[in-house]
Amino acid sequence: MNQYYDSSPNSKSTTTQEHDVMMRGRKLLDITGVKQVESFDNEEFLLETVMGFLSIRGQNLQMKNLDVDKGVVSIKGKVFDLVYLDDHHGEKAKGFFSKIFR
Repeated sequence: MNQYYDSSPNSKSTTTQEHDVMMRGRKLLDITGVKQVESFDNEEFLLETVMGFLSIRGQNLQMKNLDVDKGVVSIKGKVFDLVYLDDHHGEKAKGFFSKIFR
């Protein structure tokens, strides 16, 4: 986790982009620090962020806004869960990716 988060106040790095997830009423997500959108449909989004892959699952999900230059994505719909797929969950990530790329 240290590679993603340093709590010291003077640790601002000019090369690391900020990553924030802001949810409003379980219906609107604003996500910063997005490198790219790997895949999406009305039930699931897979985003590569500066802190790893982020899976968003829900119902009637739609991309409301995408700004690739700023790394900002807005998603609307009913959100069920947000999951970071990282090295600590290698088996889960492997299963997830094998479902996507069948």
